[in-house]
Amino acid sequence: MYIMELCFGWFLLVASIPAIFAQDISHGSIVVDGTMTVAQTDDNFVCATIDWWPYDKCNYDQCPWHHTSVMNLNLSHPFLAKAIQAFNRLRIRVGGSLQDQVLYDVGNLKSPCHPFQKMKDGLFGFSKGCLHMERWDELNRFFKETSAMVTFGLNALHGRHKIKRSLWGGDWDSSNAQDFMKYTISKGYQIDSWEFGNELSGNGIGAHVHADQYGKDLVNLRKIINELYKGSQSKPSLIAPGGFYDEEWFVKLLQTSGFGVIDVMSHHMYNLGAGVDPKLVSKILNPDHLNKAAYTFGNLTHIIRRHGPWTSAWVGESGGAYNSGGAHVSNTFVNSFWYLDQLGMASKYHTKVYCRQTLIGGNYGLLNATTFVPNPDYYSGLLWHRLMGKVVLNVESHASPFLRSYAHCSKGRAGVTLLVINLSNQTNFIMNAQNSINLKLAANEQNISRDSFTHNLKKTFSWVGTKASDDALLREEYHLTPKDGYLRSQTMVLNGIPLELTSTGDIPSLNPVRVNVKSPITISPLSIAFIVFPNFEAPACR
Repeated sequence: MYIMELCFGWFLLVASIPAIFAQDISHGSIVVDGTMTVAQTDDNFVCATIDWWPYDKCNYDQCPWHHTSVMNLNLSHPFLAKAIQAFNRLRIRVGGSLQDQVLYDVGNLKSPCHPFQKMKDGLFGFSKGCLHMERWDELNRFFKETSAMVTFGLNALHGRHKIKRSLWGGDWDSSNAQDFMKYTISKGYQIDSWEFGNELSGNGIGAHVHADQYGKDLVNLRKIINELYKGSQSKPSLIAPGGFYDEEWFVKLLQTSGFGVIDVMSHHMYNLGAGVDPKLVSKILNPDHLNKAAYTFGNLTHIIRRHGPWTSAWVGESGGAYNSGGAHVSNTFVNSFWYLDQLGMASKYHTKVYCRQTLIGGNYGLLNATTFVPNPDYYSGLLWHRLMGKVVLNVESHASPFLRSYAHCSKGRAGVTLLVINLSNQTNFIMNAQNSINLKLAANEQNISRDSFTHNLKKTFSWVGTKASDDALLREEYHLTPKDGYLRSQTMVLNGIPLELTSTGDIPSLNPVRVNVKSPITISPLSIAFIVFPNFEAPACR
């Protein structure tokens, strides 16, 4: 413990050097209100996608997918299983752009079962592909071994025909999907949720279907699920539409499908723009740009409350930058500013699940597409999953728009966990953490002297509420920085220690440093911190 704290002290000294030279130190307060719940996420909020893209999916003269497709991902690679198992039930979504061209080699399938091939006139430049049941068996053995929770995206274009440009019409042919679900049930495979289609909402990406037709098909799919899982102890959820948010289209879908048909409204977000954009890093570090995502989150929350209160919201896919992500950005430390901010913002707006594009594949994979070694965002997601509980709390800080903060009840234990993100490249924030309960008590006290009030206010950053003693208490801190201070480093540093797989390929221990709870919190420039307060008095967390 002494060695770790000594290393952390040295880390804080080194990390503070830029701020010392910049002569830019800002003092302030972070106030968390633990008296009421702002929102709640699912217990398994963090999710990651395994996509269908083959190795020859290329963007901007690069082909970053390699062999990471659902069809050929090496499930026996030891790093892969260990990376998933570290989450202790990671939610995995199987889906992506090509899912609406996937056929299932089961039942009365009349088409030949071939893999995806390049095809000039095909959707997204590829032919239809086919999933053999032998491969589906392999995937499910792997999911069981790793205790993954599975969402599977079904082909929602099967049986339809192109009407004009990207518009597809006609009823969905459910026969192949129904045979596939029957096979899945017969083998005892556990599917948490079935998702219908990928990016067919609004004007679509490559293809789109009118909302009223989509709604009719969802009514049909709901009947199929109800029939197939009749008498089952657990019935999978039905998720749709898995596309980009379009208010008019989403409202129409809810109205057409009706009460109780859709369990989850899923939408996709790529709020950083194209992966080739040279301004990706500046967008990630721009609080005004990050704030724009709140419009989509807030709007979807509103229409669900008004038109579909029986549903909940998921981010079904989000990789930050589209077209496979940004090379040397999406797989580096700087992307964690965007990723963790998205997790924090989405949870505040009642998002139950957030699926990262991807677990592996493209530039935005949580794991390297060839070595399977975790990228920095993997550790960001893992720390969130382990530390942030499902109850979202209100947090306020007026120190700077570049200092972003989110608070949740701690996961699996008493107390509160605070996530603080410093987007500034020169400001060292020194913050006092305050409990709103104590502030209200201090403000309500009558006939006290000014000195007494000041004393009470100073006690509020102890985080222990009204039941505190003056005994020394400790909080846990997880400070994240890039290796050697290089924002595009592919190595994340936790409390001064680079995060690297062990010699046996295991995920390293993610150990905090323990700090006196009464000391201020120091957030170095361009760094991220999770702060765990085990003695925080929060009625909302009981």
